[in-house]
Amino acid sequence: MTNDATPTEAPQEAEQSLFAAPPLAEQERMIEAILFASAEPVTLRELEARLPHGADPAEALVLLRRRYEGRGVRLVKVGDAWAFRTAPDLGHLMHKETVETRKLSRAAIETLAIIAYHQPCTRAEIEEIRGVAVSRGTVDQLIELEWIRFGRRRMTPGRPVTFVVTENFLDHFGLESARDLPGLKELRAAGLLDNRALPEGMGGKPEAEPEEDEQGLGQSELFED
Repeated sequence: MTNDATPTEAPQEAEQSLFAAPPLAEQERMIEAILFASAEPVTLRELEARLPHGADPAEALVLLRRRYEGRGVRLVKVGDAWAFRTAPDLGHLMHKETVETRKLSRAAIETLAIIAYHQPCTRAEIEEIRGVAVSRGTVDQLIELEWIRFGRRRMTPGRPVTFVVTENFLDHFGLESARDLPGLKELRAAGLLDNRALPEGMGGKPEAEPEEDEQGLGQSELFED
């Protein structure tokens, strides 16, 4: 049986040896093409399956990564896979392409304004000022935007959680602190508040104080981004 097995194995080895591995430079080009065309990172195993027999994608990746050092895109390892990514110092150039514009609902705008002016405040306090219940979806949207976060719990019965605005909120709207928020005049001028009387304390600043009205951002910049 040993003599019968030898002739069948030898042709396979001979057949495999007929295929010479492409030069490393050509392997680099192949991997480069695969990675640029792929929407998702590609694993080493996937590269091995797609490259010609005898290719060494691991070594080719090392050379290709070195070739892209200092370029506008870099070859990076993402978990067990590889992909091309924009150089970190050039990420700001992609800002317009990556920003997702989402319009806040009126409920979200009012909730955000109340938290900004009255932080830290609880859901019950927000509902008392607005006069209506605050939906969970509204709060979740503001948390997802990273404009509000959970604050400390109140030392009152039930220990309700409070909400405060984040540094991302201040940074997005160009504010140094919540004290730089605009007054009621700007809010109404931007159409974000109607002319009805607001509950006491809403806005945090009396509309009759012109020096406060003249400070802060225009509300179109504050909530319409």
